[in-house]
Amino acid sequence: MNAVVHGLHHFTLRCDAEDLDGLRDFYCRALGLTPGARPELKFPGYWLYASAQPVVHLYASGRAPSPEAVALDHISFRAAGLAATRTRLDAEGIGYTEAPVPGWTLHQLFIRDPLGLKLELTFDITEERGSAP
Repeated sequence: MNAVVHGLHHFTLRCDAEDLDGLRDFYCRALGLTPGARPELKFPGYWLYASAQPVVHLYASGRAPSPEAVALDHISFRAAGLAATRTRLDAEGIGYTEAPVPGWTLHQLFIRDPLGLKLELTFDITEERGSAP
């Protein structure tokens, strides 16, 4: 049977209106996302893009009590450029922890957004080595 799911399309964060700009700035600084087109919706917000894909939607409809209130542990992004990502996070003063996956070619960085949501950036070390100069 073929998988119905092929990857992450986007996730949406509810927040208070006063959190919108700070969240937008964090995701742009930490992940290199870019604000882009968004349909006219009931609440203000932003769609943040990776290339042509809006992967993070920010939606000012009131903050959830906490990320844990919905039993969400973390959201993972497939990422590339491990060394450059470390440099970006260091330059932006964004703390992270590293977690190589034992026995696999995956290396993870974990960060938290301004609302406390844990984000995982997953790098394939084989791809990283293949793209090295």
